[in-house]
Amino acid sequence: MIASTPKPLIEKIPIMESFYTIQGEGGHSGKAAYFIRTGGCDVGCHWCDVKESWEAKDHPLKSVNELVQMAKSHPAEIIVVTGGEPLMYHLESLTNALHLAKKRTHIETSGVYPITGDWNWICFSPKKFKPPLEEFYIKSHELKVVIYHKADLDWAVTHSSKMNPQAQWYLQPEWSRQEEMLPLIIEFVKENPRWAISLQTHKYMNIP
Repeated sequence: MIASTPKPLIEKIPIMESFYTIQGEGGHSGKAAYFIRTGGCDVGCHWCDVKESWEAKDHPLKSVNELVQMAKSHPAEIIVVTGGEPLMYHLESLTNALHLAKKRTHIETSGVYPITGDWNWICFSPKKFKPPLEEFYIKSHELKVVIYHKADLDWAVTHSSKMNPQAQWYLQPEWSRQEEMLPLIIEFVKENPRWAISLQTHKYMNIP
């Protein structure tokens, strides 16, 4: 497969929003975290809950220094870079500066662009709409598969079979379909206990 090419290394990145909250999903659920949400995504998930992030030009450019200073103004050690699709951009400058500020760098990505930057935690969430790159199976710390249809459970297994043995595996019901999907996921995890369930707990708690 031919890899997508991230945009050139830049000191300014389009940012939809940044905010201090509680991580609601995956392996670090329940922990305080500062989120940086980049603008721009070409994966096109029809159920995406942040479609307003898709057009990079709709969002202001912010410098690495601005982003790090905002992150430093909050006590949480964890900084989550999400999107959109954050790996559309080369992120070495950002992660280097965050490490200098004594922060932990986490990223949430669909894995369709090469990994750039130095990450303490990579949450890999593959999507059917654009295939991921092979390096994510090797380098990711967490596999998180969103379940929209029953058939997505089998699709999740195809990805887990490629993952490094240290990775954590999560199945997460798509928010609008959770009443239908969660019972299926519960039974699947009971039969396949290598998996765990991830819920969007921030939505249950009504926090950003």
